[in-house]
Amino acid sequence: MDQEEKSERSRVLILEAALDLISRQGYRGTSIRDISKAAGVSTGSVYHHFNDKEELFDTLLSQYWSAIESPDFPFNRALANGAFPDRLEELAAAAEASVRLWQRHVALIYVDVVEMQGTHIQRFYSSMAGRFDAFIRRYRVKDDFEARLAPEVEPLSAVMLASRIFLQYYAVELLFRVPDQFGKPSKDAIRDIAEILRRGMLRSPADEPAAATTLKDHRSR
Repeated sequence: MDQEEKSERSRVLILEAALDLISRQGYRGTSIRDISKAAGVSTGSVYHHFNDKEELFDTLLSQYWSAIESPDFPFNRALANGAFPDRLEELAAAAEASVRLWQRHVALIYVDVVEMQGTHIQRFYSSMAGRFDAFIRRYRVKDDFEARLAPEVEPLSAVMLASRIFLQYYAVELLFRVPDQFGKPSKDAIRDIAEILRRGMLRSPADEPAAATTLKDHRSR
């Protein structure tokens, strides 16, 4: 192994150690010394690769930002394969796979919010709509589902809403370890969420006669 390979291996070990520690015990609760010890390298080696802990943290978040823009990200694969808007349960399963795969990086988002007032993720979320729009145009999924949405529904908003709901649902379940957060098994909760997204919460005019008849029958008893 030459010097360049050794240096890259050292960098990978440092990033892995930092990810593991910061995702579990927070930014302020993790020191450069903790990271170097966990990585099995000297503190000097850490500073050789990164100016400070802030740069390390930003690099870890950048790994996740890159991942969620990749066509290989499970959620993106489901979108590109046409899971939205008809196969929402499939999209939810992809969201679960995404959170499981990148669980420690997702935890860093909450670390940023709690300890740094979200200074790192503000930039990311402020440009999220543009990235979603670029993705659906790049993989030509917009024309595939736009015609199946209600006329008043804006496609980009619909995709972003579904993504936020499903990814957040599994972030709570997996990161915060809150099973059955809707008071029922996740499979049933996801089915309910999918139906609400597909049909909305309010009765349609076509439902009103049946509802009125049911109410009249009930009162006559």
